[in-house]
Amino acid sequence: MASKMIFLNLPVDDLERSKRFYETLGWKVNPAFTDENAACVVVDDNICLMLLVKPFFSTFTERPIAETDATTGSLYALALGSAREVDELTAAAVRAGGTELVNEDKRAQEAAVGMHGRAFRDPDGHHWEPFWMNYSVR
Repeated sequence: MASKMIFLNLPVDDLERSKRFYETLGWKVNPAFTDENAACVVVDDNICLMLLVKPFFSTFTERPIAETDATTGSLYALALGSAREVDELTAAAVRAGGTELVNEDKRAQEAAVGMHGRAFRDPDGHHWEPFWMNYSVR
């Protein structure tokens, strides 16, 4: 069975702040699936983020919501079309209030196999890793 779309459900503290952050990255909020509890952010034709305020998010699970300011529940790797796109997305994230995560050892290891990657956290602490893979290096 082939997947058609991916919806990442992310708990957020401040829905308006989170919408502004992701819109600054160039992604679009779909108003048809947005209200006071949730916002659908379209990343591309196959990926959407569902930003859910924490009380609403908690209706989908009995488990506690991860405190992403102190722990990492997951890493969201996003393949992009070029190293420039990776750098532009990361710069936009920082301008919008995100925090870049710099690990020079990891960057050197990735570069050795043809990967150009960066990392940042959004204002809610969700960890993103945009990357581009130069397959001709391998």
